[in-house]
Amino acid sequence: MINEAPPDLPDAPADSLPPAAQAELANTVWKGLPHFCTGRHSVPDTPDILGAVLAADPPRRVRAVGDLYRLLLNQARVFPATAPAALVVARLLVDQRTLVEDQWERRAGRRPLRAELLNWLASFADTTRLDVEDGVGTAEDLAAARAARPVLHDHIADFCDDDDPLVREAALAATALLLADPALASSVPRYVPAVRTVLAVSADSYYRSIARERLAAWGEDVTGLVTAEKERRAALDRARALAEDPFGEEQGRAIRWLEEQPEDTAAPEHFGRRREDRTTPAQAPPHGPASEPPVAVPGSEAGYRGLWRIAREEERAEWTFTPYVGVGPLHFGMTLEEITSALGERPAVSSYSHQGEDRQLDYADFTGSGIRALFHDGRLGCVAMDALTGPQVRLDAAPLTGCMPSHVEDWLIDRTTLRPGSLTYSVAGNPVFTDLGVAIRSQRAGDLVLTRPLFLLHDWLDLWHSLPSKEWNCY
Repeated sequence: MINEAPPDLPDAPADSLPPAAQAELANTVWKGLPHFCTGRHSVPDTPDILGAVLAADPPRRVRAVGDLYRLLLNQARVFPATAPAALVVARLLVDQRTLVEDQWERRAGRRPLRAELLNWLASFADTTRLDVEDGVGTAEDLAAARAARPVLHDHIADFCDDDDPLVREAALAATALLLADPALASSVPRYVPAVRTVLAVSADSYYRSIARERLAAWGEDVTGLVTAEKERRAALDRARALAEDPFGEEQGRAIRWLEEQPEDTAAPEHFGRRREDRTTPAQAPPHGPASEPPVAVPGSEAGYRGLWRIAREEERAEWTFTPYVGVGPLHFGMTLEEITSALGERPAVSSYSHQGEDRQLDYADFTGSGIRALFHDGRLGCVAMDALTGPQVRLDAAPLTGCMPSHVEDWLIDRTTLRPGSLTYSVAGNPVFTDLGVAIRSQRAGDLVLTRPLFLLHDWLDLWHSLPSKEWNCY
């Protein structure tokens, strides 16, 4: 059992690592081990990410943990750097600095860094159960990831009895998934009771699903757990339906009941939960003739300086994007100061909202660059391109900024996968392409309406609840 007092962090060196982690980091030749976006502008290399995980600066620490997901386990894939990084992460767990709590990008509520690192290791372990044909990575990278499982188990095992329930659940989830390794089969009986009594009744739906699936794989009876889960979902569905009925007599009671339920802290994307979701995306069949690529509307005539002036092609910056990682020089998770440095300009407008005594940054407009940066908890989660002056962002050489909205929508729909939920619409009718992390909004340009693409993190895909009211009201 591990039970330590939270450390006093302010004077802790930002990049110092425990000796075992430092040795693992130093003995690995990272130059030949790329992650998802190695070499991209403003994207950190793996040693930099790992060095920042224990940083004293909270935004830097949170961003580093987000980078572990975005760059080393992007969309349930492993890369050459993933397995070596997992071995370093496992050696960070004993450091007292992992007891610091924060709000992490992928889960609701506050939790210790140690719990979130264990959650990342659980995602790693879940991914290793997939196969090359599922699009998880190359055979060599997958083999390296699987080979790391026994070592990871040795470092995680002690935390399965931790006094902190969040750490204990995360450790059990990671351990249950690591036990898929045949070399660890003899350890299964040791964990069956805790998986059933702790993990299977967690408020986290991902943990509960791991418990049911693993217990069934170990030959345990899960009939009661499956029934309880169905009843839980049915009760939530009934209560939500009643809560949304403004004329129903039970609305108030349903709302109060829902408020009393523990918050589901599962990540928005559950790595490896359903094998059918992890296959290489199948292209949707064309709805008739394939749509022509969109074309950006020509800019305003030279010399025109009116309110609705549209930048000409040669005036727009050319940006590329990587889904759920970043766009142009901007990397999701950046602070306002980091964005200001990357763009070389200060925001013309910064909008804040107030939650009690706390002031939260909602968005910042960079008129020189033609973008709006939107924030949650002080970190970049969405970038909106101004339709008139913003950078031109392309997909397969086709422009997404400053085009006719219907043309972009039709062209992207032809590239939408068959996976359920890959295309959704906001309540305002904006198409959201979840495989790309892109939403297409419209913006007025005089008598024209042009595309204002938004590039988003997973938890921003619900535009109605994620975007601040001023974003909806402005355009």
